[in-house]
Amino acid sequence: MTRHTPEDFTKFGAGALPGLIGIEFTSVEQDLLQARTPVRPELLAPNGYLHAGTVVSIADTLCGYGTMANLPEGATGFTTIELKSNFLGTARDGAVLCEARPVHLGRTTQVWDADVSNEQTGRRIATFRCTQLILWPKAS
Repeated sequence: MTRHTPEDFTKFGAGALPGLIGIEFTSVEQDLLQARTPVRPELLAPNGYLHAGTVVSIADTLCGYGTMANLPEGATGFTTIELKSNFLGTARDGAVLCEARPVHLGRTTQVWDADVSNEQTGRRIATFRCTQLILWPKAS
């Protein structure tokens, strides 16, 4: 694993979608990434509930950063090849928490799971799973 701090990952997303959403990393370990995201009106759907795209973006960010931190030596990057979410609840204010864990850390693919929960109630908002394809330099 390449060593990263929560501050590294929070700064890395500044000026891109993770920064615009407001994802604040709180813990970065090989087998666990954690973050907190304040709920703001801009992150809600027109019906006043947390937008599903916001939830997916938070979970996908943690899983993607986890993949970056766990790339095999010599790999050049990764790309998401599949993702799935199940929504179980929502939030209208406060903050949401996200935890991501690797299920499989291979040389060709990585599989990550993430849970998003309502910080105030502790209830799970969504479960998320994604598969990442590991990219390698092209042979000349």
